[in-house]
Amino acid sequence: MSAGCKVVAVAATLFAAVVAAAPAALAEADYPNRPVTLIVPYAAGGVADVGMRILGEQLSNRLKQQFVIENRPGAAGIVAAQTGAAAAPDGYTLLMTGNNTAIAVALFKSLPYNILTDFDSVSTAAFFDVLIVTRAGSPLKSVADLVAAAKANPGKLNIGTINPGSTQNLAAELFTSTAGINAAIVPFRTSPDMAGAVMRGDVDVAFEFYAALSGLLADNKIVALASTGAKRTAYLPDVPTVMESGITDYDVASWNGLSVPAGTPKPIIATLNAAMKEVIPTPDVQSKSSQMGMAMRWSTPDDMTARMKADIAKWGAVIEKAGIAKRD
Repeated sequence: MSAGCKVVAVAATLFAAVVAAAPAALAEADYPNRPVTLIVPYAAGGVADVGMRILGEQLSNRLKQQFVIENRPGAAGIVAAQTGAAAAPDGYTLLMTGNNTAIAVALFKSLPYNILTDFDSVSTAAFFDVLIVTRAGSPLKSVADLVAAAKANPGKLNIGTINPGSTQNLAAELFTSTAGINAAIVPFRTSPDMAGAVMRGDVDVAFEFYAALSGLLADNKIVALASTGAKRTAYLPDVPTVMESGITDYDVASWNGLSVPAGTPKPIIATLNAAMKEVIPTPDVQSKSSQMGMAMRWSTPDDMTARMKADIAKWGAVIEKAGIAKRD
């Protein structure tokens, strides 16, 4: 082939590459130009679902396209995650992931996806502290009282949670380990079952999210001894944290955020992240989420991925120490 022919061939190849890349580049620049599906691994009406709907409404307003919530409950979030992993990496399918996604890695023998390689992080969205509560009139008035009672009567104090492997259950397991106490952790099938046991005195304390207890707290049927996060909650500002109460190494907050299928173009992730950074701090989002016991906070994609990795390690260690059997 002559030199001239080689030049023509190279030019043709470059031109073909540019033409092929142009639609993708245009799609990224024009994103989003049609409705976006946000998969939520819970049934409609729950606090996580409500949080995603608050966020989705604001993203719709900010990006001028509808963000449609698609509820796919079941199998501890596996059904939703498997659907998200199989979606096209084009930014039009988002998945709510978070603390429960990290727990699932340690709780199941195997998963049909890898949360760290099959997805890319966008940003954290909502954080949920767990509350340590007891019945009104209980002799336990603080975390210090709780620890003292447990140490004085090893194995006699009962802690209520919902099902083994839940964030609430693992928060209780981590609490007993960190505080150095021997207490019986009693799992219940539902939050109302557990709340009834607390009020009857069948269990001494319970670990649960604010949304499940807000009515009972407002009616003074139960009282909060502490919240489990690093800082006091905005919705119960007078309730101290566990760390303030003397257990300085204890920090538990459930959380969620948005992920996309791996390979989603970086400019699309940047667009979503920037939109979340703008809408999450707004008074409307903060006010609505606080009423539900959520603290909405933005993060960089890298920070969200780091949190996911840290929680996989953290809860894996708790599950192993507690002897919770892995599920098929």
